Amino acid sequence: MQLTAIIERSPDGWLVGQLEELPEVISQGRTQPELLDNLRDAMEQLFLANKEQAEKDNFGRDVSRADLKVA
Repeated sequence: MQLTAIIERSPDGWLVGQLEELPEVISQGRTQPELLDNLRDAMEQLFLANKEQAEKDNFGRDVSRADLKVA
């Protein structure tokens, strides 16, 4: 899966980015590689937070889980 970063230079010179497909993932960096790394980290943190919330929401319920690989 390939995601799209929307990148804008702020007035103070930082690059600010947001993932087009996951607009809640926002970060910044001084260079584009740094920004992209920070966006990956922010996406990972979002996924972890969502997983923790889902585990709490489903605690005590009869649910199953399956791994899903995205190529």
